[in-house]
Amino acid sequence: MKTLCSLLTVFLALTPFLRAHAADTSASRIARGRYLATAGDCVACHTADKGKPFAGGRPIETPFGIIYSPNITPDRDTGIGGWSDDQFYRAMHTGVGPSGRHLYPAFPYPYFTKATHEDVSAIRAYLDTLEPVKNARKEPRLTWPLDWRYLLRGWNWLYFDEGTYRANAQKSPEWNRGAYLVEGLGHCGACHTATNFAGGAKASEALEGGMLQGWFAPNITGDRRAGIGSWSTEDIVDYLKTGRNSHSGATGLMAEVITDSTSKLDRSDLHAIAAYLEDMPGHPQDVSPLQGSPTLAAGRAIYRDSCSACHQYDGKGVPKLFSPLGGSALLQSRDHTTAIRLVLEGARTAPTDARPTTAAMPAYGWKLSDAEVAAVLTYVGNSWGNATPEVAASDVRTVRERLRLEHDH
Repeated sequence: MKTLCSLLTVFLALTPFLRAHAADTSASRIARGRYLATAGDCVACHTADKGKPFAGGRPIETPFGIIYSPNITPDRDTGIGGWSDDQFYRAMHTGVGPSGRHLYPAFPYPYFTKATHEDVSAIRAYLDTLEPVKNARKEPRLTWPLDWRYLLRGWNWLYFDEGTYRANAQKSPEWNRGAYLVEGLGHCGACHTATNFAGGAKASEALEGGMLQGWFAPNITGDRRAGIGSWSTEDIVDYLKTGRNSHSGATGLMAEVITDSTSKLDRSDLHAIAAYLEDMPGHPQDVSPLQGSPTLAAGRAIYRDSCSACHQYDGKGVPKLFSPLGGSALLQSRDHTTAIRLVLEGARTAPTDARPTTAAMPAYGWKLSDAEVAAVLTYVGNSWGNATPEVAASDVRTVRERLRLEHDH
């Protein structure tokens, strides 16, 4: 009897400690889940313009039509509040929803599958702390017969490799952490890798650039001409943390990624991402600068009149304010869509805690014709050591028409 009383006394004495420890563990798990959800940039896709965070409804443009992001708040009727932890993990790991329906790969489960069960559970724990929001999901508007979800079985068989990330024993722990983030939750390849006619990633061109929602996401391999091979480790870290470095400033869709995601990551994780990207060789292209083209002379005159005040006559720009053009990977990309878009509609760099004041480039679409935009981009793409094929006026016309349609909608 005395032994039982003693044990009871010890238990009662330890109860406050055990409760505090359990609370700390839970708080730590939720904090980790929040960090991981930030690394995955979940808020970007799952928040509509002027909508509640994570409540879904954002239209996501694909080559096959429009898909609307779902509500991932814990609302039981329209969100994921009625999902079990296993159902949430299955969606992240296999791309199958709780009803057994296949999810469209606009939700990047081909990348999220690499996340560990522990990390996915932590993300779910964080999402459960959000305010429940009622916001029923809209049905996708896809080209027939792509709205038949059972076709995704075939797509998965061809292009989806299910499985948690496995560390490469030949690489450092930092490299493996970077690989886990880039290939997994960060899903960098979803934007920066080209896709085929069916929307499957071209594995042989991983991270060498790809088209997405009217932008060309650039090459982020170690290619020194069209990639980030000329950037130092600190250049990469500064870009991801602040939105700017001595080479470039983040605009467009990447500005969102940096503002909502990478700027909030620990510098150790950003160094790991840099270590991984620096080790990706890419496929350098042998391109010689254009010479003797009358387009170059026309472009030079336009550049001096409209661009040199900020980017300087020598193309060196102003450090961390107006990007240098010599050695610019953007200008030497195999696809000129983003460069054309920036000239036509202007741009503003990403606001971050480290650099809340943004830099801006004015729009020149109102001032320059298609041929003039093509000429100035051809000139800067073949000056100061740069080399790129001639930009066509028809390419500018295509981008201008797309922007007009976007603004009309």
